[in-house]
Amino acid sequence: MRNAIVQLPENRTVNQRRQVLRAAIRQLERAEIYLAAVAYMELEDRDARREVNRLRTGLESLNRYLAERRGEIQE
Repeated sequence: MRNAIVQLPENRTVNQRRQVLRAAIRQLERAEIYLAAVAYMELEDRDARREVNRLRTGLESLNRYLAERRGEIQE
C-alpha cells in the first residue's frame, strides 16, 4: 500500500484523507511539546515569550480545526 501522505490530494481515498489528517495532528502535538518546553525556559525576552504564546495559540487552533475536519470526512 502506498503512503497516503505522498499521494496527490485528489487521488486519496476517504481513509487516506483521514490518515493524512491524523498524521498532521500528531505532528502538531509534537510541535506543542517543543513550544511548551521553550515557554518554560523562562526566557528573559518579552517579545520572544509573546511570540511563543502566539504560536502555541495558533497550534491549538489548527489542531482543533484539523480534528473537526477529520470528524467530518465520511465514507
